[in-house]
Amino acid sequence: MQNDRYKQYIFITLILMAAWLAFPVSQLLAEDQRYTQVVPDYDLTFPQDYGAHPDFRIEWWYVTGWLETSEKKPLGFQITFFRPSTGHNPDNPSQFAPKQLIIGHAALSDPAVGRLIYDEKTARAGFGLAYAREGDTDVKLDDWYFVRSPDGSYLTEVQADKFGMNLTLKPSQSLMLQGKKGFSRKGPDIGQASYYYSEPHLQVSGIIRHQGQSLTVKGHAWLDHEWSSEYLDSRADGWDWVSVNLDDGSALMAFQIRGKNDKKLWAYAKLRDANGHAILFAPEQVEFIPVRTWQSPHTNATYPVEMRIRTDKTEWRLMPLFDDQELDSRSSTGAVYWEGAVTVFRDEQKVGRGYLELTGYVESLDL
Repeated sequence: MQNDRYKQYIFITLILMAAWLAFPVSQLLAEDQRYTQVVPDYDLTFPQDYGAHPDFRIEWWYVTGWLETSEKKPLGFQITFFRPSTGHNPDNPSQFAPKQLIIGHAALSDPAVGRLIYDEKTARAGFGLAYAREGDTDVKLDDWYFVRSPDGSYLTEVQADKFGMNLTLKPSQSLMLQGKKGFSRKGPDIGQASYYYSEPHLQVSGIIRHQGQSLTVKGHAWLDHEWSSEYLDSRADGWDWVSVNLDDGSALMAFQIRGKNDKKLWAYAKLRDANGHAILFAPEQVEFIPVRTWQSPHTNATYPVEMRIRTDKTEWRLMPLFDDQELDSRSSTGAVYWEGAVTVFRDEQKVGRGYLELTGYVESLDL
């Protein structure tokens, strides 16, 4: 009975989504005025800002990390929940009004398989089946969820057809506010920005269901929570992004926004040591340099899966766990991207592990 109810719920959601996509562009642009804008003088407040921000256009909670089985075999994982606002009138009292959508992506990287295993879901928020709640992190999409406990740890569960995850993630460091006090610019125009914080070096433990087995795992992860109402620069084509848990307890996050001319439109990096001292790099100090590419047999896109990243005078080299870590989410977010576990080297020495995201390589993102 519950399964039939959920199928009806999804069917109604798809109809309403189709109606939304048929809205005139002028009407959607007018509705943009309903969204709260990102401003540089806002102070993030917790636990409130752990939770959802429905007055903003788009938001996501994004977890990536490296796990190790009891047999010392490495696995990469990703769990992401998106909360886009649809532009429908927030004052509409109908429970069927599709004001918010909840989208989930989950993926497992296993070198023994040699190809990313992933799943995705989309539903209209409502009826207790899908939601992103305000006040603290509490996101649900049918039997997928991501919730923050009073002690600051996170519990998450994903049950997909080919795999499952049931994990606990415990903080070992303080929050890392990106940009200046959490105001993170995404382009040359100061209005192109988001609110953004990270939790690096999360200690992970739990169970992975994979290939007919339940595997006990432990490892480290990185959480990003970001929300905004802004579009990227119209000249943007896509982005390259990396987060790294360094072995000495430091944390590195860097990204570049690529223009349609294949040149850097904007770049950012922040490096924080284990004692909390952070260095914020200027855009001209950050450079992403492709080393080796891989062509996807699934989409024919060519990705720079090996990268060198320069932050001022330091150079980092990223090596993928394996090449085929492409995720095709055109049925939910409309994008195809490469999302892969990478090992990080400095001066030819392994110094950490992280995740690299490459977008806009199949086609320019609809930004």
